[in-house]
Amino acid sequence: MRISNSFSEGEIQVMDFIVQTLLRGGSPTTATRNRDFASLCRKIMAMKAKVNEKQIADDLPTKGAGESTVIAHTTV
Repeated sequence: MRISNSFSEGEIQVMDFIVQTLLRGGSPTTATRNRDFASLCRKIMAMKAKVNEKQIADDLPTKGAGESTVIAHTTV
């Protein structure tokens, strides 16, 4: 699912650095010192929130006009 593709050049460099470092078995700790890291984290958190909202909206049953929900109770 595509949420956004508007990343700055610096954010793309941070993502590339993290991915390349992890692929080589290293730690992305030095990437957190990059000035664009905080902005990238905020965007990722916002995208995750949008995905969660969309999933919740997709999971909710939709009712047509005039329909109501009836709950049946059974006794044993």
